[in-house]
Amino acid sequence: MPVVKTSAKGQVVIPAELRERIGLRPGGKVLVTLADTRKVVIEPVPDDPIEAACGMLRGGPSLTQTLLKERREDDARAEKKFAGFLRHARLPQQRARVRKG
Repeated sequence: MPVVKTSAKGQVVIPAELRERIGLRPGGKVLVTLADTRKVVIEPVPDDPIEAACGMLRGGPSLTQTLLKERREDDARAEKKFAGFLRHARLPQQRARVRKG
């Protein structure tokens, strides 16, 4: 593992072998995060983050199917709830028919 020096400005040179392995090109951006109290992680940021994220969720659960299922369940609950209201609303009419007949 190579050891590098920091410059007076706090800059470090990432060795060429490591730059090639992570696909870092001149002018490329990197994300620098503190992983532990004494460890720094340097990750390349893709030129087009949207393109890099394309297909990231492929193979996982379908969020569309889950949403459609929830909507069907909500519709069924609402229909059941309002069917009870309609049943009670018709009772006076039905009672009137029974009295007349």
